[in-house]
Amino acid sequence: MTAPTSRAVDLPVRVKLAMHFRLLALQGSWNYETLNGTGIGFAMEPALRYLPGGIDGPAYRAALARESRYFNAHPYLAGIGVGALVRAELDGVDPARIERFRTALAGPLGSVGDRLVWASWLPFCSLVAIGVYGAGGSPMGVVGTFLLLYNAGHILLRAWGLRIGLSRGLNVASALGSPVLRQGPQYIGYAAALVAGVALPLALQRVAGPGRGLAGGIIGAALIGILLLARLREHAEGWRIALGVLAIFVLYSVLT
Repeated sequence: MTAPTSRAVDLPVRVKLAMHFRLLALQGSWNYETLNGTGIGFAMEPALRYLPGGIDGPAYRAALARESRYFNAHPYLAGIGVGALVRAELDGVDPARIERFRTALAGPLGSVGDRLVWASWLPFCSLVAIGVYGAGGSPMGVVGTFLLLYNAGHILLRAWGLRIGLSRGLNVASALGSPVLRQGPQYIGYAAALVAGVALPLALQRVAGPGRGLAGGIIGAALIGILLLARLREHAEGWRIALGVLAIFVLYSVLT
């Protein structure tokens, strides 16, 4: 086995930036055969050029082919895998060990990302946008608030994941137990509940208007929604509900 080196931590800033921006296009090559695998290889490619022999060497070609195989993870946490795999490749880790590591890493990155982003962050951002609507915001203000807040969160998460992966390599599993990932969904859920308690009454008040002519319809719609959620139970996904409610308020604001 090749002796480990420290090349990965010495990657130029421009290479790390290239990897980060390529992560934004991770799902551009998604397919049923490799899922995110091709995107993982694409994001890693700028760093793999630093393997012995460069882009014309056998190490580069073998690593790029290996890292472009099947890989399934949450796209916003894929940076952890990309950074860790780059570090392993540049450290000269045995290919068989890298394959085992890739297989073991995919599952946790998917489940943790789903809880943090789809079930927590996205509904929170939607509720904040609904609050902007309730406070009198324009349609563009509502949509702009959601897009700015949501995208700021996932871009920072991608950057953090890439940095952690590059710094820890095959020891990156401990990062999955960090407070950001382990306790983040819980605290975001608390914040979402607080925001909902303020945003939803404001939004409903704006929909009803001064005459309260729509109050009965709003109460009826709320009761129907409660009954539907009770019937759906675990089949009701928080992110779908939040986006649906946000879309209704934006549509109403545009039409009126």
